[in-house]
Amino acid sequence: MLTASQLRAARAMTGMTVEELAAISGLSRSAIEEAEAAKVFAGAEVSDRLRAIFEARGILFLGAGDGDDPGAGPGVRLRQRSHDEGIRPQNLNAANDD
Repeated sequence: MLTASQLRAARAMTGMTVEELAAISGLSRSAIEEAEAAKVFAGAEVSDRLRAIFEARGILFLGAGDGDDPGAGPGVRLRQRSHDEGIRPQNLNAANDD
């Protein structure tokens, strides 16, 4: 389960407002505000829906003890985005013409 702190951090890291998150998730603004104020989400449906939205935007949710420090609590991390350079013109040929 996600914690309220993880939700607030994920929203801050993605630069989303409560209104934007409500529109994307289909949840009410008050449901998101309540989730951010709680210690742990009560409903798995809300947690799963918000997790999927943030993970699609590059957020990695860490459980207690995950990551670099085994004694750390739950948290969030922003994934590094890889830059796809494509195929250079000199390497184009019929074999890679998709």
